[in-house]
Amino acid sequence: MRVLVVDVGGTNVKILATGQRTPRKAPSGPKMTPAKMVAAVKALAGTWRYDAVAIGYPGRVSGGRIMVEPHNLGRGWVGFNFTSAFQRPVQIMNDAAMQALGSYKRGVLLFLGLGTGLGAALVADGVVIPMELAHLSFKNGTYEDYLGARALKKLGRKKWQKYVEYGTRRMIEAVLPDDVVIGGGNVKKLKKLPKGCRAGNNAYAFTGGFRLWENAASRRPPARVKSLRTA
Repeated sequence: MRVLVVDVGGTNVKILATGQRTPRKAPSGPKMTPAKMVAAVKALAGTWRYDAVAIGYPGRVSGGRIMVEPHNLGRGWVGFNFTSAFQRPVQIMNDAAMQALGSYKRGVLLFLGLGTGLGAALVADGVVIPMELAHLSFKNGTYEDYLGARALKKLGRKKWQKYVEYGTRRMIEAVLPDDVVIGGGNVKKLKKLPKGCRAGNNAYAFTGGFRLWENAASRRPPARVKSLRTA
């Protein structure tokens, strides 16, 4: 099966298809509706051929359905018929969960995505558990207010990094994971990673999207994967 993976972010939409090596991207932002996203993806894909679509969505997804409107995009995502719009079978997963799925190696993985907002997910023995840690209260706001892209711009890199280190430490204490991945576009802004963490890569989101359909094709639950050997 040839799969088109779509990673929807608050700043860009990125795509990659089976057999392709170089992702393509287009700007997103607060005016991007799902219809505009589909149109942008089709234009980006061009002559790429694909049989199915995997979408990583920046918000809560349950049973493959979008449950809440995104914080950093336009409206109309809840209830939108992506299968009809793409004229292909579509599976949807939280974007942080999809990147966590692509990052997974063993045991319990905690994934934190430093992007426009703050993505978070657990993978426990291969089962992906999306989490909305970004909107938990933190100081005078939420975790997203201190670890997201707006905080980086407002506070400056040095102070932002201290909050990232502190917030990550608190989450590790609560979850006690075997592995911690810090991903998202802003991981490269960290001078050093928090102790015990490894750097993610946005390319893992594409790996997660391909795995989503591989698992569906083999009749396992869509968010379950086999443990991977460490390279």
